[in-house]
Amino acid sequence: MRSPEAAVPLDAPFGPLLAKELREMASGRPLWIMLLILCPLIGFSFFQAVSLYSNASATALDASGLASALSPLDGVLVPTFGGFYVAVTLLFPFVAIRVLGNEKESGALRLLIQLPYRTPTLIGAKLVAVLAAWLIAAVPAISALAIWEFMGGHLFVAETLNLVLGHLLYGLLVGAIALFAAALAESAATAAIVTLGFTIGSWVIDFAAASQPDLLGWSSWLSLTQTLHTFELGLLSISLVVGVLAAILGFAALATIWLPMGVALRTKVARSVACIAATCLVLVAAAQIRWSVDSTEDRRNSFSLADEQALAQLSKQLTITVHLVPEDPRYADLRTSVLSKLERVIPRIVIRFAGDQQSVVDSASDESYGEVEYSYGGRSAVSRSTGTEEVLPLLYGLANVPLPVPATGAGDYPGYPLVAAPWIALPWFLGGLPLLIGVAWWRSRRAPAIAYASSQKEISREHLT
Repeated sequence: MRSPEAAVPLDAPFGPLLAKELREMASGRPLWIMLLILCPLIGFSFFQAVSLYSNASATALDASGLASALSPLDGVLVPTFGGFYVAVTLLFPFVAIRVLGNEKESGALRLLIQLPYRTPTLIGAKLVAVLAAWLIAAVPAISALAIWEFMGGHLFVAETLNLVLGHLLYGLLVGAIALFAAALAESAATAAIVTLGFTIGSWVIDFAAASQPDLLGWSSWLSLTQTLHTFELGLLSISLVVGVLAAILGFAALATIWLPMGVALRTKVARSVACIAATCLVLVAAAQIRWSVDSTEDRRNSFSLADEQALAQLSKQLTITVHLVPEDPRYADLRTSVLSKLERVIPRIVIRFAGDQQSVVDSASDESYGEVEYSYGGRSAVSRSTGTEEVLPLLYGLANVPLPVPATGAGDYPGYPLVAAPWIALPWFLGGLPLLIGVAWWRSRRAPAIAYASSQKEISREHLT
């Protein structure tokens, strides 16, 4: 057996290796079982979402002013993909672990590392197989979008693709963690426990941060589920995308470090520390990127174009001091309608909390509680409003910027009410799609063994040459 540190050819063929990984992934049970579970799970999520959306639409048709509140992104897409998120969190780790865990348990890994491939190439092929598995697993969710359009529903391309991208990055992140766990653990069962520790642990962090935001709010950045929240709001954050990609590559690099056999534990630990440090540096650098795109059709994350052009002229630092505790509902409104939008537009902005209030009850006796102070260019003003109607004129006054004139012809979001029969989707999710998945599973198990033997011969031939 050659040493894992030995040099290998740089031009080793990647195609046969990738074909082997894809074939082994497709022939395994976890992927197909997950697909069969996804059918009723996503079908029920889609059924419930369309039912509630139809009920709200029936009311909006009688009162036209309510139609603007009906967005397919919030009413149908996010709830439907919520079922997909649950499956990726709980079931996808078993699919991803299989591409490496079975080889370690069967001893095939000892033969695999003797082939003319560098360890990063082996992990890269397995990561591509994980991507292919996610794409296959996404078929039920994507089919729900097609059914929604068939019903006459509206899909805005930008916000739909943004949501799918968020789930793709989350799935790859879970898959990369699973690969690292499989490389680190001796058995697939142990690797599954480690991976679920990351995913389910994120739920615990979210729950703890929500119950005690003043003490544990800082820990929210450790949660994997937070990667989806921004995409569900319709924002494409370059900082978040770069950070998630860095985390994916970081876990893949850790898997590359821990996969080789015969390397001293001290060496692996030292390399892992260096890898984690490099990943953290990239994450810190990514956090400094403030550029983001509002992909929603109703521009819910943005001010009007006229207001954004006026606010972009504020070149000095804007300091906002909030006399609220994070769990106060008023702060949530302020954050959604004002603060998050200002952060996307104003080049230099600082937002901070005032005082040491621990809860809404403890702060009730403070006369200044509920105030928000805005300071710009040596001038300041105080407001208790959480809406843009009062805050924006206040900022324009501080900056001596004239009130912008709204663009002519700029209409409000019309909304897309639709009363549809959700039961139309049930035959597909409970009958047609599971049947197709069963046929595909049966065909994958009956694939000619000669194809696998051919790829093995090609790899061995290249190794001998």
